[in-house]
Amino acid sequence: MQVTETLADGLKREYRVVVPIADLDAKVNERLTELKDRVRLNGFRPGKVPIAHLKRVYGRAVMAETIEEAVREANSSIVSDHGFKLAMDPKVVMPGPEGAITEVVAGKADLAYSVEIEILPKFELADFKDIQIEKPVAEVTEDEIAAALDRIATQNRPFADKGQGATAADGDKVTVSFTGTIDGAPFEGGKADDIGIVIGSRTFIPGFEEQLIGIAAGENRTIRSAFPANYPQTTLAGKEATFDVRATRIEVPQNVTIDDAFAKSLGIESVEKLRDAVRERLAREHNAATRMRMKRMLLDALDARHTFELPPTLVAQEFDNVWRTLVADLEAQRRSFADEGTTEEAARAEYGKIAERRVRLGLVIAEIGERNDIKVTEDEISRAIVDRVRQFPGQEQQVWDYYRKNANALASIRAPIYEEKVVDFLLELVKVTERTVTAEELHKDDDTLPSSP
Repeated sequence: MQVTETLADGLKREYRVVVPIADLDAKVNERLTELKDRVRLNGFRPGKVPIAHLKRVYGRAVMAETIEEAVREANSSIVSDHGFKLAMDPKVVMPGPEGAITEVVAGKADLAYSVEIEILPKFELADFKDIQIEKPVAEVTEDEIAAALDRIATQNRPFADKGQGATAADGDKVTVSFTGTIDGAPFEGGKADDIGIVIGSRTFIPGFEEQLIGIAAGENRTIRSAFPANYPQTTLAGKEATFDVRATRIEVPQNVTIDDAFAKSLGIESVEKLRDAVRERLAREHNAATRMRMKRMLLDALDARHTFELPPTLVAQEFDNVWRTLVADLEAQRRSFADEGTTEEAARAEYGKIAERRVRLGLVIAEIGERNDIKVTEDEISRAIVDRVRQFPGQEQQVWDYYRKNANALASIRAPIYEEKVVDFLLELVKVTERTVTAEELHKDDDTLPSSP
């Protein structure tokens, strides 16, 4: 086998590989010899079929398998001999002229092909110990607990009949039946019977609930309302619908006393236990927000400390992924780049930088994990799959099989676990300074924070 480098440009390499026909033929004969004792051909005793006859019968098929194996071996040898880490699978370019590969399969010509390789860059990791990040910490306050309890009480408050002749006001619950049409035609999900709607809850499409104000039990009313541009059911998004509505009951919300009886109605033994549960939930939310902000600051620090050439194909693929998501979101919302205060060209430049950041951080995280022997265990992957399976009741086995039999799906489970383990490792090394903040500050959507990869 002869291997000649024909291109070395940044992270791209190309090689011309020539495998003499004599070498291929020798491997074919070796394979046919192995087959001789196993094949059964009419007119020949087991193990007595001449190699020449086997070649006439199976030669082309065995040669094709031999060529595939030779290409795999040659490519693997190139990678191992040069110590490359591949960014992408090698791209094999077979002989161009029509009939050239046919000649090789027929055993009449050497195998000559080109292989294009894109490799991962080699780079030095920064000194993590000089990274300083802030840890925002918020304690759960009594006011937060009280506000959370009030929300729970509001969500679970009882309603009582408002009385004969009463009309609906904001906050009342109206039981209605309706039939909806778009351009005079009914649509899927546009019909319902005896459903309760709390006016002001914003559980229905914009404008629907407000038009129920003043309606009385037994009254019919026509309501016109448009589906949001980002409505999940794209066939309805942005369209105006007409609803023929009949109200059957008007109810007024009742006061709720947050006491042991209320807690027991929720399946909790006492109001103190309910307060404890609320406190624990709020603490988990605060801790998650703290973790998110620390991680974003850490990733931003890593990004700022590493500069190296990026594999162009990886960047292009990442850009395609984020761009498709962006365009799909805009289409679902029926918005344009102009509506977002930008242009497509400017957006492409911005998302190009985001793609580069993600690839760079992905490579840095992978390098840190490899150098420090950070691994994801099978138990961790299995637990993550089980968590995902629980999200699809009734389809547990199908979801489990999907992840266990699909390498890409399994990688999508492993990757975030690996990233979090590397982040945990780094947070033990960097300098962390705590700062007490309010819950409002902690959960504020701060656009000045660095974006995650």
